[in-house]
Amino acid sequence: MRGYEAMIKRVVSILCTVVEISPDSVNEGHNLIDDLGLSSLDVVNLVVMFEEEFDIEIADRHIMKFVTVGDIIDYLHKRMEPA
Repeated sequence: MRGYEAMIKRVVSILCTVVEISPDSVNEGHNLIDDLGLSSLDVVNLVVMFEEEFDIEIADRHIMKFVTVGDIIDYLHKRMEPA
């Protein structure tokens, strides 16, 4: 579970650099656009940052499913799990 919690902190940290809010004010239920005020371009930039941070590639079809912070965390967690 420790790795999962570390991943969440990394996701929130990256998100907060884009949104410029305190990590304490972010939760998994926040909608990226409605609650955090991200534009479509912000979401794309965020994905690029996640790809670099986690050394993965995120397909465009998956980006469209990122509605909440939790969606991103779930996706990355599944990608980072050992096979």
